[in-house]
Amino acid sequence: MGALRRAALALAALLGVSLAVLEVHVGTSLVFSVEGQQAVLPVWYSSHSHQEPYITWMLNKKPAPFQILSVIGGVVKVEETDLKSRVGFLHPIETRNISLLINATREQDSGQYMCTVNVVDDIIRMHKNVGLINLTVLVPPATPTCQLHGNAVVGANVTLSCSSKKGKPSPMYQWQREPPTLQVFFPPAQDRAKGTLKLTNLSLEMSGVYVCRAENQAGSENCSIVLEVQSTSTKAVIAGAVLGSLGALATIIFFAQKFVGYRRKKRDSQEEGANEIKEDAVAPKTPSWPRRPASDTLSKTSTLSSIAGPRQGYGARAPSDTASILTSTGSYRGPPPRAGARPPSLSPPAANGTPRRRPEPPAAAAGALPPSSLARAGAVPVMVPAQSRAGSLV
Repeated sequence: MGALRRAALALAALLGVSLAVLEVHVGTSLVFSVEGQQAVLPVWYSSHSHQEPYITWMLNKKPAPFQILSVIGGVVKVEETDLKSRVGFLHPIETRNISLLINATREQDSGQYMCTVNVVDDIIRMHKNVGLINLTVLVPPATPTCQLHGNAVVGANVTLSCSSKKGKPSPMYQWQREPPTLQVFFPPAQDRAKGTLKLTNLSLEMSGVYVCRAENQAGSENCSIVLEVQSTSTKAVIAGAVLGSLGALATIIFFAQKFVGYRRKKRDSQEEGANEIKEDAVAPKTPSWPRRPASDTLSKTSTLSSIAGPRQGYGARAPSDTASILTSTGSYRGPPPRAGARPPSLSPPAANGTPRRRPEPPAAAAGALPPSSLARAGAVPVMVPAQSRAGSLV
């Protein structure tokens, strides 16, 4: 009976050892790495089998987990992912150290990595062949930006702000005033999470260089700002100078526009005067009767002969100096000569420098009556007024 009990215990012990042979071991469940550096996920397994293992590495990330690499029959296969050119095993597979190496880590590499090992002739217990490691890639702060909010005048309140666009985890901020007057600030004047520093009731002694440091577990970066507190009188002088300059500039522009407008108006008026048509000028008048053929020469000759001869019914009267006499052909002869004066010699105008010959007076038409006969017949003398060069009557 005792021998049978001892045999059963020995068999149970052997079965327990066999069940615990294949097991995956994890060096640490949390791994931190700084962006751009290497990350090692430490994993190894134990087994009494000499068969080649089947190994897979996966990344549990939304929307669904995906495989990174695998080992089948001693051949390593790297999947098509963002990690393909940066991932691999740290040691040879034969050593059973299957730690994963990631080069040049990025923020998106963060997540839960799962390693699974299977051996053909080993009995596997639930969850003993799986190892889980969480990787967190830290990102150092980007160079922050420092700004001043408010007017830095004596007695006023201002706020200095500091912010960094990148950093994991979110950076904390610390303000301090640089030497020669070193000063470190604390809450409530400083908000380390928001990166603000409130300065109240400013004085001239508070002028100086203020430095903000943004820091987290991955690193730190600084920025600075110069605070120059001004008195109100200085501020007023600057404002007055600026307003005076603007006023002078506006005055110069105003007078320049006036001068240009005056010159333009003067030029336009001169052009209008040169192009204006004189409306008060009277056009020269032409004789009221049209030129007639030679058949009408008798009537004109009779009329002109009446002018030349005296009329008994009218008193003796000298002809007007301004009177004009038309010849039998209708041409202008000018005023008649005064009594006892020599009749003027009217020469025809020259053409191209060569004087024209005076036309011979036309011969009296056959059957024309002499002036004395016309006077006896009661012909009436006619006075034709002369015209000036402008066309008005004289």
